[in-house]
Amino acid sequence: MKGTLDHTLQVISQWKKAGETVVFTNGVFDILHAGHVMYLKEAKAFGTRLVVGLNSDSSVRKLGKGPERPINPENDRQAVLEGLRAVDLVVVFGEETPAKLIQAIQPDVLVKGGDYDPQCTDPSEPQFIVGSIEVINRGGAVHSIPLLPGRSTTNIIKKSRT
Repeated sequence: MKGTLDHTLQVISQWKKAGETVVFTNGVFDILHAGHVMYLKEAKAFGTRLVVGLNSDSSVRKLGKGPERPINPENDRQAVLEGLRAVDLVVVFGEETPAKLIQAIQPDVLVKGGDYDPQCTDPSEPQFIVGSIEVINRGGAVHSIPLLPGRSTTNIIKKSRT
């Protein structure tokens, strides 16, 4: 079934057999904005296929983003992401972090936003990239992409309330 982990792993296996480079990133992607689109486009540039791990609704609530979050349900967020040219596959995960998903997918490249540090090796630090140690130990690469200033879902929500 499309969107399941089994389906995701089958598709990724085919890509890897064909010599494609699999890039992974993750996030909530609640209210899609220019910063998200730029970020995903730049993430895709690190390889040939981009897989996005999408926080489920329950996962978003665990992250403490606020009682009203997510604004858009996971099925809607997934549909919007799947409509973007840069995104090849979206898989929803329910944990607070995508650690298990990254372990299963074994991407060649792991990407996060500029508020994370690819050089950080201390999981207790907020800028640590979950899965980075495993990806590097398998010979992969980890990158961060600068955020587009002033663009965030939180800012959009605040602005809509004024």
